[in-house]
Amino acid sequence: MTDKKVTLTLQDGTSIELDVLKGTLGQDVVDVRTLGSSGLFTFDPGFTSTASCESAITFIDGDEGILLHRGFPISELATHSNYLEVCYILLNGEAPNQKQFDEFRTTVTRHTMIHEQITRLFHGFRRDSHPMAGNVRCHWRTGCVLPRFAGCKH
Repeated sequence: MTDKKVTLTLQDGTSIELDVLKGTLGQDVVDVRTLGSSGLFTFDPGFTSTASCESAITFIDGDEGILLHRGFPISELATHSNYLEVCYILLNGEAPNQKQFDEFRTTVTRHTMIHEQITRLFHGFRRDSHPMAGNVRCHWRTGCVLPRFAGCKH
């Protein structure tokens, strides 16, 4: 895990050793998961000094107005990248070159083809049907048409 540690000394003189974790960006954090076994918990009103999870994808610093995905500012991704480029970055950790993007787009496109039996299913819905009912029915039918999505093995 980590070689860096901090020691918390309690009023009764006992000590608890806690790991220090290195963030991808930003400050190091103290791992307090073992603190609860001592009968103590942290108190951080407003969650202002607490990392809620570990993420290799997203970095957030609300005070500074920073939101990064894989090191790229979200404003830059929203302005200069398309949806598939952002998907590639999130999955691979880096921006694709043109060849990588073309291959990725082809792979995604091949997996977005809708089976003919699914398209026929839409004709059976009334125009005023609730969208969620149609969504559930299509997901169910996909499992019948494409068993690998339902966990079936042939």
